Amino acid sequence: MTDEKQARSANIFDVARLAGVSHQTVSRVLNDLPNVRPATRARVEQAIAQLRYSPSPAARALVTRRTRTIGLVAPGVSDYGPTSVATAFNFAARAERYSVETVSALDPDPAAVREVIESLLRQRVDAIVLIVVDIGVLEVVRGLDLSIPVVAAAATARRSPLIVSIDQYRGARSAVRHLAELGHTRILHLAGPQRAPDAVERIRGWRDELGSRRLEVVEPRHGDWSAASGYRLGADLDIGPGAAVFASNDHMSIGLLSALRERGLRVPEDVSVVGFDDVPEAGYLYPALTTVRQDFASLGELMMQKVLIAVEEPDSVTEDTPLPTHLIVRNSTRPQGPTPSAAERLSPS
Repeated sequence: MTDEKQARSANIFDVARLAGVSHQTVSRVLNDLPNVRPATRARVEQAIAQLRYSPSPAARALVTRRTRTIGLVAPGVSDYGPTSVATAFNFAARAERYSVETVSALDPDPAAVREVIESLLRQRVDAIVLIVVDIGVLEVVRGLDLSIPVVAAAATARRSPLIVSIDQYRGARSAVRHLAELGHTRILHLAGPQRAPDAVERIRGWRDELGSRRLEVVEPRHGDWSAASGYRLGADLDIGPGAAVFASNDHMSIGLLSALRERGLRVPEDVSVVGFDDVPEAGYLYPALTTVRQDFASLGELMMQKVLIAVEEPDSVTEDTPLPTHLIVRNSTRPQGPTPSAAERLSPS
């Protein structure tokens, strides 16, 4: 048998025969499990090297009954937040020696999501992770009764041990608080899609912060997260000097800035603007955008930690503690009052 043919045909049973052990022992070595004597482990590793054996997921599962594969249900959109979370989760899974089978749910309809989940179950994944961008999908997650763990990244006011999130509600309140403390009393909101959990929680935070300060609540205008929708809404927004806008994400803020500029309204001299996300471009806009930063990398890592605990320590109970946001103050907001002259800006205080 040539080396090339040997490498192609070697399987876990070949390794077991060459090492003089059972295939279960080989699988224990492959999965780095305890209860294998050092001398036996060395023989198995030598046989693997000699045969140039590359174990399949099925072979790894012979003892553990696990495939070390996670099914990821990602939304069928290219929005910055969900894409960043999915990327971070993939990196975190790879670091733990898990592979990720990603399926995009192009239709957020609950029936379509269930179909995607069933397709992953047929692949014998060890756990399912969902990035939720529609409140209907969140209800599907709550109703699932599967034999494997399910972890969801979703913004919600209802806590659950297997839901991970970034605190959209308090992030929105921090944005509105910043604007109110600058002296703004009319703070409008450009919201995201009505069925998006993030948008729902940001609206709730915006309303509650305004309510706590007894400020006027003008019904929010809904966009679709895109700069185009921010521009469209900003073009006919009922706004004038002295007002402020809290936009539900940075891309909508970008469109809004363009629309306000075309209307002759200066930011921040006439109108203060706050976004949400802190996309990489936010600090390079003109003016640089004040925004609420989300830590998508940490969210992806937290999702993987939840999976590991659920799969490897199923009797453990974890808590749902939303990750905090951070307000990043830049040049798109300023205190209310007349714009200082050049002489006033240069004069000593």
